[in-house]
Amino acid sequence: MVVAKSNEAFRTISEVADELEIPKHVLRFWEGKFSQLKPMKRGGGRRYYRPEDIELLKGIQHLLKGDGYTIRGVQKLIKNHGVGFVKNCWRTDDNIEVEPAHPNIPDLASEAAESAARSRNERAARDVRKDAGTRDLPEIVLTPQKVQLLRTAIKDLKECEELLGGAH
Repeated sequence: MVVAKSNEAFRTISEVADELEIPKHVLRFWEGKFSQLKPMKRGGGRRYYRPEDIELLKGIQHLLKGDGYTIRGVQKLIKNHGVGFVKNCWRTDDNIEVEPAHPNIPDLASEAAESAARSRNERAARDVRKDAGTRDLPEIVLTPQKVQLLRTAIKDLKECEELLGGAH
């Protein structure tokens, strides 16, 4: 009989690798690149990841694999906006809001997302202009709200595709 672990339970590297669908060596590599990842190590070097480590790993994975950031880009986001921002960036639930640490401090998560979107869009537009050999392309700015709308549209399109796929 297998008993499911509590959400607050520590996880082994194998469990985390399975949950995130990435190889264990990638997790060990990320530990070397992100000093904020500090799984507990027991005798023989066995790693045990805390729930907050797993949240950070999900954020790192989302930024690297989903949003196309480089490791250096994710390191910069952590440095400028904190671990909490990266822990929450993978969430797509419209009801999740990241509260500022103090009411007088601006919402850095929103600012970071908008800044990251602008930077990505500027790089993409620059690359397109370079490839096209033109300088008069319009600038496209993806705000977090527009990104969420695009994600919703993609989800809807996938559902339509599934429905149409069954009509053959």
